Amino acid sequence: MHRRGLLRSASAAIAFAVLPRLACAERAPKSDFAAVRDRYFLQALKLNPVTATYLGGDGYSPELADINGRLRDYSPAALTREAAFYREIMAADQAIDPAALSGQERIDQQMLRAQIGYLLHQLERRYQERCLDTYMAEPFRGVDWQIQQMTDLGAGVLGTPAEWGLVVARVRAIPAFLATARSNLAAGAARGDRPDWRMVQRDGIDAAKSAADYFRQALPDQAVGYIGGRAFKASLLADLTAAGATAATAFEDFAAFLARTYPSTDKTDRFAVGEPEYAWRLSHNLRQTRTPAELFAYGHEQVALYQGKVYAVAQEVAAASGLALPFGSVVEKNASVRKVMEHLGQDSPKSDAELLDWYVETGRRAVQYGRDHKLFDVPQTYRLDVVPTPKVLSSAVDAAYYPAPTFKASGVGRFYLTPTGDDPAALRENNRASVADTAVHEGFPGHDWHYKYMTAHAREISNVRWFTPGAVEDSSSMWEDSLPTEGWALYAEELMSEPAPGRPHGFYDAAEHLYELQGQLLRAVRIVVDIGIHTGRMSYDDAVDYFNANVDFVPGARTRAASDPAARAVFDRAEKAIYRYSKWPTQAITYNLGKAAIIALREEYKAARGPAYQAKEFHERYMRLGPVPPPLMREELLRHATAS
Repeated sequence: MHRRGLLRSASAAIAFAVLPRLACAERAPKSDFAAVRDRYFLQALKLNPVTATYLGGDGYSPELADINGRLRDYSPAALTREAAFYREIMAADQAIDPAALSGQERIDQQMLRAQIGYLLHQLERRYQERCLDTYMAEPFRGVDWQIQQMTDLGAGVLGTPAEWGLVVARVRAIPAFLATARSNLAAGAARGDRPDWRMVQRDGIDAAKSAADYFRQALPDQAVGYIGGRAFKASLLADLTAAGATAATAFEDFAAFLARTYPSTDKTDRFAVGEPEYAWRLSHNLRQTRTPAELFAYGHEQVALYQGKVYAVAQEVAAASGLALPFGSVVEKNASVRKVMEHLGQDSPKSDAELLDWYVETGRRAVQYGRDHKLFDVPQTYRLDVVPTPKVLSSAVDAAYYPAPTFKASGVGRFYLTPTGDDPAALRENNRASVADTAVHEGFPGHDWHYKYMTAHAREISNVRWFTPGAVEDSSSMWEDSLPTEGWALYAEELMSEPAPGRPHGFYDAAEHLYELQGQLLRAVRIVVDIGIHTGRMSYDDAVDYFNANVDFVPGARTRAASDPAARAVFDRAEKAIYRYSKWPTQAITYNLGKAAIIALREEYKAARGPAYQAKEFHERYMRLGPVPPPLMREELLRHATAS
């Protein structure tokens, strides 16, 4: 997999410098709880080397100096020791009275308890015996994040000899890592606990082949450019090429193992976690008080709400464009919305490279709007990078954001945009009007701004709030952090649509606002389909069809996909989305639920502040608490509102 060259040979960027990032300082003197929390966090990073790399763990503690040369040990003996450690921390924490803690420490204690509860829950479920996508994602992501945060020596040269040595060590660890994965998956298959057949093919066999290509060829090719002409180049490349070839063979053998273990004739749906498990995750991981049934009904209500808003703005765009379209019945409205979008699709990029340029320019506009309307204090040094999605990740996302490491000064956050392969139908789905919403969500003031602001204030945010239990982003993940971060990004989309003097659609024009509302509608649909497929209320195909009808306004896309390229494009998009939701139960609902919780907090904060309320003050207070589920930060936010 060539990270470069998917769209063009160099990344595009908004030309601002990166905000400075600060490592979390040790608190002195520590409370009893802080000592327990810090012990847990450090050991959790040791047990999860790729998560540690993601966070820049080697910048957090000298004890993690070599963590980037390792992969997680999923062997039964190691997991038994891991569970014993969690129970030891849990016992130590239970002896601490929450009433004796500060408000900030009470947040941390609740997060620690939830994290340990989830990690033990997963081990008790023996999830390591079916987490196929975890095994495939960790080696690539570990190396990719290492390279992302290497020391930048200028002129495209990255990494010290020691940093590259750890890359080699991690690549050398892959064959043993995959051998353990094979043993665990074989045990799961023997007792009938298997991943879904779609995951076997896409995140298993296909991903293993892509990984083999990456480690055999693309990674050494990358290293050639990044190492430059330095003296250690020959020996390092020899070691990396040899380790990569061995890793590639291990991935190819792994793909063959999967084909033998999971017959391709078995098309049984195995993605649903079931109602009891889903309800447990809602309550334990996401702090939700509603049942799956109640949220399923709420999702339908949100779908109806945002469909109505889409119809209204689509009618406005149609009138402004001189399109005589009917908006009477629901059937007419849906058809007219699609015709408006088809009309807007005429202003589409000619290539993936041009699409990338549009994102960069839209990002510039969004930053200026945030400054002009006093939503944020944005320093002139702010920088946003937009780069092509690595092939290994492109099957799961259309666009995504991966932040810079929290505990290191090196590295930069990356806004990934998945190329279409210059497919004309897919490019029409990414027309000019559609760009703004995604640019706001992934870039400014969404993920990129959120993470850079948080890392710039990292000394105020305790360590445990950054941890992503289970995994950073795959089917093993807890998604505790998704509620505040994806909720923020969706809140950012809606915030930028709020009317301002002379701007009835806020930052957006009417056509851009139409796509922003479609984005809100998408996240409402996600509630329905995520709960639907994981609790047995909907089949996989039902979910795809519901998505096509209610997000893309193309009912029946499945039946027309074979002969209609436009229908094929929207059907493929829906199927890719539903596949992602099928792997990640509860992740898809965090966007809407998180946004709604932030809005509720904002209204409480506004009421408490009265005439002194300022939007940028609330936004800064929210971001400076870190990636904390909104229900846990309410008390602390309101304390600030009434104390200042």
